Amino acid sequence: MNAANPEPLAVFLCALDDIPDGGALEIPAQQSGAPGIVVVRRGDDAWAYRNVCPHFSIPLNYEPNTFWAYDAELLMCAHHSAMFRFEDGQCIDGPCEGAALTRVAIRIEQRKIFNDE
Repeated sequence: MNAANPEPLAVFLCALDDIPDGGALEIPAQQSGAPGIVVVRRGDDAWAYRNVCPHFSIPLNYEPNTFWAYDAELLMCAHHSAMFRFEDGQCIDGPCEGAALTRVAIRIEQRKIFNDE
């Protein structure tokens, strides 16, 4: 790290094992009114996205921390059934097909997930 380009402060989000394998976990927003984060997991891999469906800019879930995930591959929006791939957030079926979730940069260290943004 140098003074001209300080490294971002890493924020602990959750442990990898807090997320069901093949499922998702909601990380509430730190600021009121801001979108939370949804972290999806497949084995030792995880991806994070803003919890905002690109179709209507609403959360992907109806109930807190309740997400519909299929075959450890797809995350479904509870409102209009848009289907998003875990690995890139791309919508492959539904009203916003071709759009994508907004990725959140994460890293995994010793089975802990951090956000570097």
